[in-house]
Amino acid sequence: MAQRRKTSGAVRTDSELARVLLAEHADEAAELMEMADDAESAALLEAVAADVAVDAASRLTPDRAARIVAALSPRTARHLVASLSPNRAAALLARLDESERERVLASLEPSLAAELRVLASYPPETAGALMDSRATSFRPEAAVRDVLRRLRRFRDRRILDVFLVDPEGVLVGSVALTDAVLAPPDEILAHLVQGPPVSVQALAPRDEVVETFESRGVGSLAVVDFDGRLVGVLRQSELMRAAQEAATGDAVTMVGASREERALSSPLFAVRKRLPWLQVNLLTAFLAAAVVGIFEDTIATVTALAVLLPVVAGQSGNTGAQALAVTMRGLALREVRTRQWLRVVTKEVLAGAGNGLAVAATTSAAVYAWSRSPGLALVIGASMVISMTLAGLSGAAIPMLLTALKQDPAQSSSIILTTVTDVAGFLSFLGIATLLLSTL
Repeated sequence: MAQRRKTSGAVRTDSELARVLLAEHADEAAELMEMADDAESAALLEAVAADVAVDAASRLTPDRAARIVAALSPRTARHLVASLSPNRAAALLARLDESERERVLASLEPSLAAELRVLASYPPETAGALMDSRATSFRPEAAVRDVLRRLRRFRDRRILDVFLVDPEGVLVGSVALTDAVLAPPDEILAHLVQGPPVSVQALAPRDEVVETFESRGVGSLAVVDFDGRLVGVLRQSELMRAAQEAATGDAVTMVGASREERALSSPLFAVRKRLPWLQVNLLTAFLAAAVVGIFEDTIATVTALAVLLPVVAGQSGNTGAQALAVTMRGLALREVRTRQWLRVVTKEVLAGAGNGLAVAATTSAAVYAWSRSPGLALVIGASMVISMTLAGLSGAAIPMLLTALKQDPAQSSSIILTTVTDVAGFLSFLGIATLLLSTL
């Protein structure tokens, strides 16, 4: 019993010391907890009143606070997360592993848990959705020696830059890891900062993130919320992988397939994803057939026109596909903006007309040698120039128009383009043939 009372008294003494340290010397305690082991810091918070623990946790960097929360008992973790502001709590939870995050969320009130899940999620193709929420941050007054000792614990992270935050978690600077490694051990991080930090807002679109990476030449990019608080980091390797996935996704959506489909997906999944756009394509094919049907009498009079129809449609289709691919690439790499639509369209129209003249000369010569009909050679030559010019116009205009309307320019643009080029080719070829029927 005497030993038990002694032990109990020791516990009470430790708890009192912890309370005094956290309540009266909160900033110094936060500095100690930044560099201490997770278990030691968690034990310190467990030993004090809930309100004191919340105040202490709010002074920690978000990354450090998240690791300590993961080591807390469920009761203390629940109270701490529920007492923080929703934005700060969401930023903290986002840094936890999925299993740890769900464990904490499951202990909260359902309404609060639902709110935090929404705050911790970001729309697809935004900086928040692409980032690694485990951004490593320190106080500006931290010494290089302590920073490097702590960084050795994060062997699973490819850290290129060290971020500095104030007590509210607001990003105030960044230091390249190489600068920290080469600095004297007693140097503080604030003295190594060179210029304002480079960051993007969490809801910034992927294109803006790519542009910032390219223009600022940084190895990693801080992601902040609307209040400037650090919520994550974007590394160049992850961004390039996301860009590659987006590019391959664009390649399949241009022809009506799904981004989610893979080469080994089930046949049923492929049918379910492709069939709607194939039905749309069927509808557009009937539209092109209806154009041909208008000139049924002309085709019946000169049957050679039916033989030459695929030639015109094929050339105009290829011309449009070339213009579409170049314009899509320019939009994806942000080489062009929608405000430059006139310049882009003019370039493709002139390219289509130039190629049309060259192809028309070759085609007319071949058709004359085959049919010995100057009229037929003139008809296919003129229609070739017209259809290829319109194809260049369509190939550039369709993705620019979809982008201006805030739509995905890759979404089945190939199907739309095929319809336009087929209709333009058939209409120009058969229309001119009807007008010059007497010469055929």
